[in-house]
Amino acid sequence: MLDEGLSVLGIDADAAVRDALLAHLHLLRQWNRAYNLTAVDDPRRAVAVHLLDSLAVWPWLHGRRAIDVGTGAGFPGLPLALLRPDIEFVLLDSRGKKIRFVDTAVRAIGASNVVTAQARVERYRAEDKFDTLLARAFSSLASLHEGGRHLLAPGGRILALKGSYPQREIDELNDAARVRCEVARLEVPFLDAARHLAIIESVD
Repeated sequence: MLDEGLSVLGIDADAAVRDALLAHLHLLRQWNRAYNLTAVDDPRRAVAVHLLDSLAVWPWLHGRRAIDVGTGAGFPGLPLALLRPDIEFVLLDSRGKKIRFVDTAVRAIGASNVVTAQARVERYRAEDKFDTLLARAFSSLASLHEGGRHLLAPGGRILALKGSYPQREIDELNDAARVRCEVARLEVPFLDAARHLAIIESVD
């Protein structure tokens, strides 16, 4: 199922990357029994909801540094980091149990281009800014831009994964900030649900 989904997404991942992606899900299922990290318990559904949904945004990754805010159990940041070892990733979440799990997964998988941080996005500071800020099911576009724009390098972009077309959020964002927002429709294999990607760039 994973192999077929990667093929549909146009992703050529070697066996080591595929094994690491599935190891992430296996570890999540083990931890989920005690820590309730995700509502998705079925392994096949998890391939679509967590792995393929995360990897669907790979064509829009930009630059050499990325941050995944509100990473939860490591999505979409960790699958994307496995696919793109040339990009440095920070996986950020304010909840300790989520970061403890992601730390464990990063060590178990051996993702050397990933570091984790526990903080709220608006309070997090980094010496080096980020070219891409990722978020999945995190907040409204306006709130995400307001809370995370200080983390972006010049020319950086925000990639926000959404369900249905987020017209109301786009209108609120345009009322609050001078940005350019484009929306791409995502076709996620084996996922029978609307998925869109909002791509936000500053026009200042």
